[in-house]
Amino acid sequence: MMTAETKKQKYTYYRCTGSKGRCELPYIREEELAERLGQVLQDIHIPDDVLRQLQTSLTEKQQNSQTEKKAQQEKLQQRLSSVRSRIDQAYTDKLDGKISEEFWQRKTAEWQFEEQQILLAMQGLRDAGPDSLLSARRTLELANKAYFLYVTQNPAEKAQLLKMVASNCRFDGVTLYPTYRKPFDVIFERAKSKEWRALRDSNSRPSDS
Repeated sequence: MMTAETKKQKYTYYRCTGSKGRCELPYIREEELAERLGQVLQDIHIPDDVLRQLQTSLTEKQQNSQTEKKAQQEKLQQRLSSVRSRIDQAYTDKLDGKISEEFWQRKTAEWQFEEQQILLAMQGLRDAGPDSLLSARRTLELANKAYFLYVTQNPAEKAQLLKMVASNCRFDGVTLYPTYRKPFDVIFERAKSKEWRALRDSNSRPSDS
């Protein structure tokens, strides 16, 4: 844990709180700490051309998802029509004396249960929104411009931005070691491994992963 301390009424330094005993870590100027925290955001930067490739991939995935959703809705509607047709036909057969009352009640109960299951499945498809894809798109856009936002914001906004990206930062007096939140940890690993360069050099589009 670190705390701020003002020196000469104008310089702000950060130091260890000493909550776990005496600490030998040196003081660090607020400006230097802010710069190092900015590096935390630079390290998850997604280049513009890579961002466009990833957005294209997400758009295609969304289109495929919508096509699949429509196909599932059509299949469920066909099943629903078939079940309801059976119920109507069985009722006619009962009135005509072709089937017994007991048989009609038993089969109707089965079909009505199936009807409710289909209706629930159809409702689930209607309620399923593109939240995950929207969230992925916003995450990529944030990673792309996080550092630019950081250097233009006030201290409170900078703190909020950092909390969105990292859950903690460990400082050993020389280096900051951030713990990135998901999925920024994955973005950091991709950037660190130079995978963005591989995407630029490849004509193939990014995989869903």
